Amino acid sequence: MRRVKGFAAIAAVAILAAACGGSSASAEPTDKPAGWLDAIGAGEGALNLIIWEGYAERGAVDPAYDWVTPFESATGCKVNTTSMTDSANGVQLLQSGEYDGGSFSGDASVRLMKAGDVAPVNVSLLDNYANLFSGLKNKSHNSLGGVPYGVPHGRGANVLMWNTDAVTTSPTSWDPVWEGGSAYKGKISVYDSSIYIADAAIHLMATKPELGIKDPYQLNDEQFAAAIALLEAQRDNGAVYWGTAADQITSFASGDLVVGTTWQYQANMLASEPKVKIATTLPAEGSTGWSDTWMMATKAKHPNCMYLWMNHMMSAEANGQATVWFGEAPTSQAACDYAETISPGHCEQFHATDEAYFEKVWYWSTPQADCADDDAATTCKDQDAWVEAWTTLRGN
Repeated sequence: MRRVKGFAAIAAVAILAAACGGSSASAEPTDKPAGWLDAIGAGEGALNLIIWEGYAERGAVDPAYDWVTPFESATGCKVNTTSMTDSANGVQLLQSGEYDGGSFSGDASVRLMKAGDVAPVNVSLLDNYANLFSGLKNKSHNSLGGVPYGVPHGRGANVLMWNTDAVTTSPTSWDPVWEGGSAYKGKISVYDSSIYIADAAIHLMATKPELGIKDPYQLNDEQFAAAIALLEAQRDNGAVYWGTAADQITSFASGDLVVGTTWQYQANMLASEPKVKIATTLPAEGSTGWSDTWMMATKAKHPNCMYLWMNHMMSAEANGQATVWFGEAPTSQAACDYAETISPGHCEQFHATDEAYFEKVWYWSTPQADCADDDAATTCKDQDAWVEAWTTLRGN
């Protein structure tokens, strides 16, 4: 990630009438459900958010990256954040009733929508919504029944990262963390979340096609057992589990870990460490990944501030900064154009407009007993089964 010394001032967040928002792109619910806004009023003075680490920077790490302070100045909404460790933790936090909303991946957003924990969003009130890439709108992870339940933040792939001094031949597959992991025993870095079971399933899709896995998040008994067996072998090979980006950054910087699955954010942070040589790739098998959504709690105490924040995070300046900082694809051409002023080549590097690239990425999704299809004869392991299996695997 390239650093800059400054950036253009972010314009004040506008409160616009419904005519400004391009509402024709999405359906409006016939009956106004809980949490629905017909207009944005004055900000309530505060905003309590659940975030992925790095999604709400105020210049504390690098003064050049600050999209929170300009928002607070423009709206009067003081932003307070809590970083989640994984999607399950994010769901628990939102359900506590203490937050106005947050940034959620597909393995949380679907659960939140179906449970009624998040409110449908009147996107006609958000003038920046019209600028989003069409490939990000009205997807299963951010809408229900054709109605948006949030606005996109960014998307990206979970990539393979390695220390080039320790892994001297650049990998093209996930083999170094699976069958080939004996060469790096005790130095393999693994994401500590039940959703990582899907990463094992993706590897099995390529290496054991006879299992018939079509969706790494919807696994029948046989497929699930095979994924768990692969994960047990990885664990017994000395895998080290990371729960936060900071944990993994520290371990790679010290040399304790040399290869593993990561977010580009960690690689970007490590790039500033002169003694650490890091490379990343999207392996041939494809990968899991995320397409994250800002969503509002149904019982948000500060709904006006939340709407203002969602509009802000779709602006060229805020989204451009945020996606360069974290290492992911911006959500609009305007954000791409702004990102280029910070980090030339960013949108090409992160395939912002390359839908063929993202066809190789399986966005995090919620495991469902009905296999997320209409075939009543099929059954799959649901979210609870995944969590139970992961807890047993990890021994905690």
